[in-house]
Amino acid sequence: MFKNKTLLITGGTGSFGNAVLRRFLQTDVKEIRIFSRDEKKQDDMRKKYNNDKLKFYLGDVRDVNSVNDAVRGVDFIFHAAALKQVPSCEFYPMQAVQTNVIGTENVLNAAIDAKVKKVIVLSTDKAVYPINAMGVSKAMMERVAVAKSRNLDDNDTMIAVTRYGNVMASRGSVIPLFIDQIRNNKIITITDPAMTRFMMSLDQAVELVLFAFRNGKNGDVFVQKAPASTVELLANTLKNMLGKPEHKIKIIGTRHGEKLYETLLTKEEMVKAIDMGEYYRIPADNRDLNYTKFFEDGEEVVTQAGEYHSHNTHRLSEEELREMLLGLHEIQDDLKEFGVI
Repeated sequence: MFKNKTLLITGGTGSFGNAVLRRFLQTDVKEIRIFSRDEKKQDDMRKKYNNDKLKFYLGDVRDVNSVNDAVRGVDFIFHAAALKQVPSCEFYPMQAVQTNVIGTENVLNAAIDAKVKKVIVLSTDKAVYPINAMGVSKAMMERVAVAKSRNLDDNDTMIAVTRYGNVMASRGSVIPLFIDQIRNNKIITITDPAMTRFMMSLDQAVELVLFAFRNGKNGDVFVQKAPASTVELLANTLKNMLGKPEHKIKIIGTRHGEKLYETLLTKEEMVKAIDMGEYYRIPADNRDLNYTKFFEDGEEVVTQAGEYHSHNTHRLSEEELREMLLGLHEIQDDLKEFGVI
């Protein structure tokens, strides 16, 4: 699919971008463009990978001109640029709007104008029944993507969305935090022991994007079926893995905008979700505003289904969670340091 093609990753200096590079740099892809506003991380990546296929574009999705420059000549886009920290977005909600909503529109407009073949937009479970600014901005981002796709046909740009749960060991997530607290003999801080989160690795995140890339139609939303864990089990599993079972834990309470559990599919989406094995596909509602013409008298309308959230999915055991943690590329050095592997 990617032979002799040019791929652009917005926000490409983040955890997802590095996972894509790990997967693609040794393939026959023609060029991978990393677009981000962080020159230091770009320079670090340039030195780390030292690969002629890798090109760097300094800019911000808020800046239309820098987006247009990066998109020119691109075949495919993985749009990962976003503000993701829930508490930060609570204090600066308009910053979340500027990046997650307006920035996404800039990327999609540029992609359509440049006749990019496919764009996969990365979203989050926090966009489902959102209660915080980050989730609201991501929900709007999804709506922008679906709206932009509505008038496009198969010969135009294909725009699809992938929706993630918790990506394990990604930058700013709790796994690196817990490991660092154990390493430095600091008390592990958890919000609510009963809080559950979906668990998936960065490699699985890349697989979800590739599945959407291969199977998506305009306006589709794709979700990976994922197991979940409580925050308490995650902290205790890491303590036991790292040989520190007596390490202290302190409960600090739920932070601004946090939920007890996250939802990947709403009740309304589950009504029309298509089960594709490891994934759900939610096709776009491509009706126009003339609703009366769509249903005949007596036609059955399905309106009932349950939502899919981290409290009702498969709950990981400590052994299952340990196996997932052992497979994470991102913490291999930490595991070696503690003699786990």
